[in-house]
Amino acid sequence: MTISQQDVSALEQQVQQHAEPFAQLREQMHRVIVGQEELLDGLIMGLLCNGHILIEGVPGLAKTTAVSCLASGIRTGFQRIQFTPDLLPADLIGTLIYRPNDGEFSVKKGPIFSNIVLADEINRAPAKVQSALLEAMQERQVTIGDETFRMDDPFLVLATQNPIEQEGTYPLPEAQVDRFMMKVVVSYPDAAEERTILDRMARTGGGSEIEPVMQPSQISDARAVIDRIHVDERIKDYIVDLVVATRTPGASGVPISDLVEFGASPRATINLTLAAKARAFLEGRPYVVPQDIKDVAHEVLRHRLILTYEAEAEEKTTDDLISILLDHVPVP
Repeated sequence: MTISQQDVSALEQQVQQHAEPFAQLREQMHRVIVGQEELLDGLIMGLLCNGHILIEGVPGLAKTTAVSCLASGIRTGFQRIQFTPDLLPADLIGTLIYRPNDGEFSVKKGPIFSNIVLADEINRAPAKVQSALLEAMQERQVTIGDETFRMDDPFLVLATQNPIEQEGTYPLPEAQVDRFMMKVVVSYPDAAEERTILDRMARTGGGSEIEPVMQPSQISDARAVIDRIHVDERIKDYIVDLVVATRTPGASGVPISDLVEFGASPRATINLTLAAKARAFLEGRPYVVPQDIKDVAHEVLRHRLILTYEAEAEEKTTDDLISILLDHVPVP
């Protein structure tokens, strides 16, 4: 499908207009968060694409703070759920409460019924709780007793996990991790950023306050614009080639056949396209370019590749293999 220059210009104006509130949201978040561009990009792209985000990083890197800042910048509901080994599904989704006065049961909704839900330390909860959360993420509804309740829009789950402390944790199965649109890995700040953090945060009163700058309706409007962002046929083929190369790297000419046991699912194709369109939107462009796909490939694919024992023995990570993939798959 081709679009005229006039249509491109009109769409570009709409993209820039609707992207402005998200630039303001990022600015507000940066009043508290120093650096961490990849984390902030991931949170905003998840919001734009209606996709859930898994955030991994060692303690103290502002994972929880970043999610709180995102919620504070939007006039919408926010719930933080601290996952612990004794958490039950009912503690998350709610339960039926018996009323002795009239002998009836009433529904008490759980904290998952909010717009932005922070699942803190998701790998500390047992499998039943993880499944309850991930079912709500996938179906965007919860059944309590005989009643089914739809989740409000927007509904975004942002889950954090600590990669180094494994005692007392229940790692997410690969099939459940695949339901997250993106996995963002948070790294340590550099020396200059750390000095800025010291100057800004080393006080008993805490840091700056976040002002709400966005309405939920602006998120819905932005999503409608993103759906109209143009993706060329060759760009679509490039996305499919990347994902297929994770499953049959030898046939695609990518030298990682002995390192990948299972490749990415079709969810990766969908999410890679959506994330690339969101990236173009944030850049103010009404069309996707190959660099947009490269910019989001690690976040979309890193939790969808299962490595072989050979890869682990060679101390290869999924990020290493995705970099090789991007180097070898021809760019249109």
